[in-house]
Amino acid sequence: MKKQQVIVFLPAFNEEESIGEVIQGIPRHFHNQVDVKVLIIDDGSNDQTVNVAKEAGADYIVSFEKNRGLGAAVRAGLKESYERGADIAVMIDADGEYPANEIPNLLFPIFRGEADYTMGSRFLGTIKGMRLHRRLGNYVFTFLQCILLRKWIFDGQSGMRAFTRQALEHAEIVHDYNYAQVLTLNLVRKGFRVNEVPISYRVRSTGESFITFKGYLSSVLPAIWKEVKRPIQKVHVETDAHKLENMNHYQLKERHKGKSVLIAK
Repeated sequence: MKKQQVIVFLPAFNEEESIGEVIQGIPRHFHNQVDVKVLIIDDGSNDQTVNVAKEAGADYIVSFEKNRGLGAAVRAGLKESYERGADIAVMIDADGEYPANEIPNLLFPIFRGEADYTMGSRFLGTIKGMRLHRRLGNYVFTFLQCILLRKWIFDGQSGMRAFTRQALEHAEIVHDYNYAQVLTLNLVRKGFRVNEVPISYRVRSTGESFITFKGYLSSVLPAIWKEVKRPIQKVHVETDAHKLENMNHYQLKERHKGKSVLIAK
């Protein structure tokens, strides 16, 4: 049986202090029918991000000449993953806040045929250390998303997500500043099934996020309105395209050094 190719892509801008650890923490051999590769979208970094990523084992690196914004980097990650033949793509931030070793958990609903698009939810998992203003901002914008989707979402701004090949093909991001709200609106409106998976959260210890509440108000809200007003064509979703057999015979186990593997029961 042909292995399913999973491409984990990391949008990165000046993340030399954290990206190596994130790449090394990505599980590569958690299922015998899954092959994992790592893709870096370098958003015009002017530090050693690219060199550190290469040394840590990144398989592919795409670099922008100048910084374009997180939305543009994620858009490129989706496109590159699709064109490189990914059956499934996983996006994870390069800053170390999201648990790379929990990527298998994010993929399980897709392998079980239950979802086409999954998001790692900090609010269903662990959010210790998140600053109050960021937590409140997440609540506000996630609640807005729930209203627009008419569906309950717990963490609309998560930086850890997985996409089936069909979702990769049809995903659209209408602006460059950010992607979080409009991407979910776009995919759910097209008929893709979304599933949230509890994850651990660790406050970043290096660098600084460029995302601000003011930026959301000035950039993201207009983009949300644009996405909502755009005509959308429903997609015939292939619900079992990535289903793996005998998933009930596997369970996630923790190994030393924080790595995760699937072990047959």
